[in-house]
Amino acid sequence: MSKKETKYIFVTGGVTSSLGKGIVSASLGLLLKSRGFKVTIQKLDPYINIDPGTLNPYEHGECYVTEDGAETDLDLGHYERFLDSPTSQNNNVTTGKIYQTVIEKERKGDFLGKTVQVIPHITNEIKRRIKMLSKKDYDIIITEIGGTVGDIESLPYIESVRQLQWELGKNNSMVIHLTLLPYLSSSGELKTKPSQHSVRQLMESGIQADVLVCRTEHTIPKDLRSKLAQFCNVGLENVIECIDMDTIYEVPLYLQKQNFDEVVLKELNLPVGKDVNLKDWKTFLKKYKNPKRSVEIALVGKYVSLQDSYKSIAEAFIHAGSDMETEVKVRWVYSGDIEQEGVEKLLTGVDGILIAPGFGDRGIEGKIQAAKYARENKIPLLGICLGMQIMTIEFARNVLGLTKANSMEFDTSTPDPVISLMEEQKNVVDKGGTMRLGAWKCALKTGSKLAEVYGAKTISERHRHRYEFNSDYKKDFEDKGLAPTGLNPETELVETLELKDHPFYVGVQYHPEYKSTVATPHPLFKAFISATVKNKS
Repeated sequence: MSKKETKYIFVTGGVTSSLGKGIVSASLGLLLKSRGFKVTIQKLDPYINIDPGTLNPYEHGECYVTEDGAETDLDLGHYERFLDSPTSQNNNVTTGKIYQTVIEKERKGDFLGKTVQVIPHITNEIKRRIKMLSKKDYDIIITEIGGTVGDIESLPYIESVRQLQWELGKNNSMVIHLTLLPYLSSSGELKTKPSQHSVRQLMESGIQADVLVCRTEHTIPKDLRSKLAQFCNVGLENVIECIDMDTIYEVPLYLQKQNFDEVVLKELNLPVGKDVNLKDWKTFLKKYKNPKRSVEIALVGKYVSLQDSYKSIAEAFIHAGSDMETEVKVRWVYSGDIEQEGVEKLLTGVDGILIAPGFGDRGIEGKIQAAKYARENKIPLLGICLGMQIMTIEFARNVLGLTKANSMEFDTSTPDPVISLMEEQKNVVDKGGTMRLGAWKCALKTGSKLAEVYGAKTISERHRHRYEFNSDYKKDFEDKGLAPTGLNPETELVETLELKDHPFYVGVQYHPEYKSTVATPHPLFKAFISATVKNKS
């Protein structure tokens, strides 16, 4: 396609939250990219937090980290996993960021003494943020607006979309409205009224939906589709059904069968161009649905009652498992239960163990028991971030004989702080955005397991943590067999640990799960699953 001005797609939601705007946006992005367009997706979040970095995972699911170190909404993980391209801090905007920027400008006197108001100052900043990505030469920018139409928090965003559509002109933008068609079992029918009200609410804000995507548990009859088209002012072919699927990765194919991407391109006056190429995606799905073997891996964490807290890890298992034609069954184990019920009761029979990231001291001793159980019983173990630190503490206590070894995060008076703070972190008061964040390089030791796994001497992985392996203990660990095999080339900070004489006992300070996508499953997860398969056989 010859480069013209960037086109904008706005995705709004109605009736209820958590309908799947992120998955629909990611699916559309994949379909458009597969037709040769350069696409990116951004998320506008109405909450007043600057970012989700300080939010409890029970409140908001996992906090996803971009290459450039932004702590973002977990939907950005979906965008990257579907599009196989990295996002940035500009792909996630919150009300907190918007107001922070406007207030800082006001304090500097940038508004020349004018009264600062929602319109035009807040809406202008929202529009500036939306258009910021166009500098990177994208053909299409998809903007997902969090929350539900009618929420008081979303009003400035909806008004900004109205203004932008007017400014951009005809065929340069469009609105996709995601809504719910509830099924009443007593009468045995789908109801359109909530969707009609939702669209009407959008129209009262000055926005006409161009496409209606209807989340439903049942196929939409033709007469209901016609009714929705008539009462919501959209073409019949622009009413798209989005039925519940076995896996989110089937959604793009289901939407494509209804020509969703073609409808969108028509609305934007863009050429449909070449046929959509989803061959690799279909191959991934076929292997995922027809595994040749299965393994069970215990995910030991403290937030397991809300599995979205470990969304990227769960998806990385799917990507790597499909690639290896292996079904990965996850046994979700709350580390606090290990402390109460015993490690053998909760971990017996698993083929591998993953000790998950996290913050705070709750459930820590349970994780330490899990690491010891895996080490002594030769069960493949992967420790991620805090998981690597747990492996460090366990080894120090039970192999090095430092019985009171701990992390400074959990015990500031420990005589053996095998995990401690970097000097620049010791006086940090603000908790938001002050950790070691984003992509950092790691030099891998020649001959190490990880050098073999990656097939490279130097790698780059994303981080999100404040505490580090205490290098004063490096030689002690090396001498006893838990060797630091990856170091940051600039700071000499320990990035990876590997245990000799064990099938797979690897700890990494970084988060490999953030870089796993459908198209490029992460090699570390593939290696871990391979070890669990060997362990099972």
